[in-house]
Amino acid sequence: MTLLNESVRREVRQALAAMTEPVRIVLFTQQEGGALECGFCRETRQLVEEVVALSDKLRLEVHDLVADQALASQMGIDKIPAIALLRDERPQPRDFGVRLFGIPSGYEFGTFIQDLVLVSQARHDLSARTLEQLAALTGPVHIQVFVTPTCPYCPRAVLLAHRLAIASERVRADMVEATEFPHLANRYSVYGVPRTVINEVIHIEGAVPEAALMDELMQVNDPAAMKRLRAEWGL
Repeated sequence: MTLLNESVRREVRQALAAMTEPVRIVLFTQQEGGALECGFCRETRQLVEEVVALSDKLRLEVHDLVADQALASQMGIDKIPAIALLRDERPQPRDFGVRLFGIPSGYEFGTFIQDLVLVSQARHDLSARTLEQLAALTGPVHIQVFVTPTCPYCPRAVLLAHRLAIASERVRADMVEATEFPHLANRYSVYGVPRTVINEVIHIEGAVPEAALMDELMQVNDPAAMKRLRAEWGL
């Protein structure tokens, strides 16, 4: 039984027609009967396979988290299901650091499709001020955006984070489906979504505007501010 009906497949085909370069979808899952607990690995793989069938610019590469641990570690994959989107350039694919953890269903299915187009086009659509701030970063930035499939505001927060990753080699941005990873939701006090966590200690509620997010993010360049935030979170 297919997950996408004909109407949705038609819409997805139209959206993916805007792709300019191929995209490699790297899916981390587990083999049938694997030791890891992964409630949506099978459904995620089926969903991705159905999307890949809708465009000749999509490639799918599937890995087992345990069997391919070295690659997973290299790509920052520590939980499944996980999706990494790479622009399939030559001589090797370009990894912007765009990640999705958990099945991209509900409102996040639209995020997944938009991500494919953005990565294909290497497009970020960020303001000049944001680009100046990103260029001033002095260290790595890890953004996690916690979402649920029924949240209509979450895609805006995820796409902004992913656009930052496309624009800066210092940024990696993850969509994290909160109900699939409750231990992380508990760790980061996710009581509502979207909730954005930057470098473990900067927490932002809601889908805030680009400028507001960047004002918070740039605290990573302030050692005193980061020390204070780490103390507040007991890190």
